[in-house]
Amino acid sequence: MAGNKLALEGKISIISFLLGFGVVLIPLIRTFAGHLDWVFDYLTGVRGKIAIAVYIAVLNGFLLIIYKGPLYKVAVRACFLGFTFGCGLIISFSQTTWTHFGWYMCSMSFFHYSEYLVTAIINPRSLSLDSFLLNHSVEYTVAAVSSWVEFTIEKLSVPELKQLSWLSLVGLVMVLCGEFLRKSAMLTAGSNFNHIVQNEKAQSHVLVTDGVYAFFRHPSYVGWFYWSIGTQVMLCNPVCIAGYTMASWRFFRERIEEEELSLLHFFGEDYLEYKKKVGTGLPFISGICINSS
Repeated sequence: MAGNKLALEGKISIISFLLGFGVVLIPLIRTFAGHLDWVFDYLTGVRGKIAIAVYIAVLNGFLLIIYKGPLYKVAVRACFLGFTFGCGLIISFSQTTWTHFGWYMCSMSFFHYSEYLVTAIINPRSLSLDSFLLNHSVEYTVAAVSSWVEFTIEKLSVPELKQLSWLSLVGLVMVLCGEFLRKSAMLTAGSNFNHIVQNEKAQSHVLVTDGVYAFFRHPSYVGWFYWSIGTQVMLCNPVCIAGYTMASWRFFRERIEEEELSLLHFFGEDYLEYKKKVGTGLPFISGICINSS
């Protein structure tokens, strides 16, 4: 029964994400009589804003009628992320100086939605609203808002800084590679993966050393590390590039040490051997130190 319920939540999230993504139909319908170069102007105009507001209201009303309680909470979050992804895609293909922010919107929304969807596939027992990682931490929220503020201020004061297309492309590659590595790690680990560090070993918990784990001890953290920095490189945010690098490095250093304490407790000598052969994958982070004496 629990498995069916969680499988249902995954399906609902897909349907809701696609409904939110349907916002792309608004400019596409209008574009049949014109060209993409005016789509952004249309959406930021009065008629465009009204069309989007009506679309959101109708969608939310539909979800409220169809889903109740916990299922609605899943649906509305997935729908919001699909909507954000659709808006980001519209901006990305419009003739505007906000193109790179459109890339960022797509990257953020896809990351958070795919965290939930992949968890629903590999480890439905651990699936919850927290699997979206939208409420990851206060620090995470502050970091995100800070990047938006920096981008806006610098775009208004130093607009040429935000048009370094080659740098934004580097950031896009970092984001795509980081996302691919993280999701590969989650899929490889399967039911062994959990967003929360486990202090007790489950019966099904095994030491995963194949796939991307043959190259990095913590591939999901490596992917997330470079993904997060890549989002700021994409936005050409010099302050946040430095800030994200330092904050992410410190967070993952502490997280890896905490996790490896549990892994050593779970797998003992097997993990020690694995630790000797494979590095963490993150610069200047070796993991928990073992006293050989």
